[in-house]
Amino acid sequence: MTEPIRILLQTTIPPTEDDWHVGRFSMLRDTLAGLRDADGAPLTEVTARDRVTATGPDPSLSTLDESDYDELWLFAVDTGEGLDAEDCAAISRFRKRGGGLMVTRDHMDLGSSVCTLGGVGDAHYFHSQNPDPDPDRNRIDDSDTPAISWPNYHSGANGDFQRIESVGDPHPVLADPQAPDGLLHFLPAHPHEGAVGAPPDDPSARVIATGTSATTGRRFNIAVAFEPSAAGGPAIAQSTFHHFADYNWDPAAGAPSFVSEPPGDGLRRTPEARRSTELYVRNLALWLAGRSG
Repeated sequence: MTEPIRILLQTTIPPTEDDWHVGRFSMLRDTLAGLRDADGAPLTEVTARDRVTATGPDPSLSTLDESDYDELWLFAVDTGEGLDAEDCAAISRFRKRGGGLMVTRDHMDLGSSVCTLGGVGDAHYFHSQNPDPDPDRNRIDDSDTPAISWPNYHSGANGDFQRIESVGDPHPVLADPQAPDGLLHFLPAHPHEGAVGAPPDDPSARVIATGTSATTGRRFNIAVAFEPSAAGGPAIAQSTFHHFADYNWDPAAGAPSFVSEPPGDGLRRTPEARRSTELYVRNLALWLAGRSG
């Protein structure tokens, strides 16, 4: 029997009730834990945790390369200091030994600690650090929340869904055998997504999916894939952690008190969009582990 894929879901903050702690990703955790192979055996073993302390090395992240995890799904929900140097070094060694990474953040400078990660960190653009090399994209897209500056692409309300488009050769994480074109096309929406792009000096990286702003019609990158190479295992840089948050899958789950935008409920009411979202999660888990089907 094939061993389950061991996945660590990890935030970059300590447990904080009124914030994006790991408990706010419980639907993702349950979806991953519920995946089964063709024989009905569990596909994954999932651990979900926050940092132990706000500063210093985290005991799990700083020893990640010595663990038996196959994948790290890192939710950068900090304001700039969520990763210690020892954490970054261990994550880099983890990927170098073939581990799979999914690294995601949000608008403006939220999650900018990932800039300290080599490789995948270079795919994340922020307001104050590592800005998008195309200056035309360094401007405000969402104007409904004045306190949030670029990058802040408006793909829709929390709780609604957006249509995404495949870029280049179809990537396995976008595969949908039930769709006429073989591709999934829906993910949760968010009023102010962050920015990602393929580092120009990394031939293993490319943009695989884009979204469209609901306010300006501008195209923006949803996901960047890093193919396995001499640099390390497979990786995905994702434009926002809200593609995976409970509140975006069902606003009834609640959100931190600082979330002010009115939510929608399109994802909950649209089975095809929810199926697409859950399929994306399955595809990610398999591809990051070097598996298929």
